[in-house]
Amino acid sequence: MSAMATTASGYGSTRNWTFLTNHGHVLLAIARNPTARLRDVADEVGVTERAAQAIVADLEAGGYLVRTRVGRRNEYTLNPAGRFRHPAEADREVGALLALFAENATPDRR
Repeated sequence: MSAMATTASGYGSTRNWTFLTNHGHVLLAIARNPTARLRDVADEVGVTERAAQAIVADLEAGGYLVRTRVGRRNEYTLNPAGRFRHPAEADREVGALLALFAENATPDRR
């Protein structure tokens, strides 16, 4: 993972921020590699493995992905028809985000 962009504030400190939430980053990491281990997803996103597990549980509960056990691993199927949660973007599907950032991903429609 590369370093996060920082913004100098007028108060002598810097703040780290990104346009996407960790939920968005986890969804994109899984879109790029639907059979990735959560340890690898966590490393890519820059969160703990436990945080990645919680985020995947949120995404699954929200209907954005389905987790299927294949042998000893999980495989994820994304739902690109899922809508963004914020009211300002609720009319848009997350598939547009996946298409923009996860060039290798071919999410399945449910």
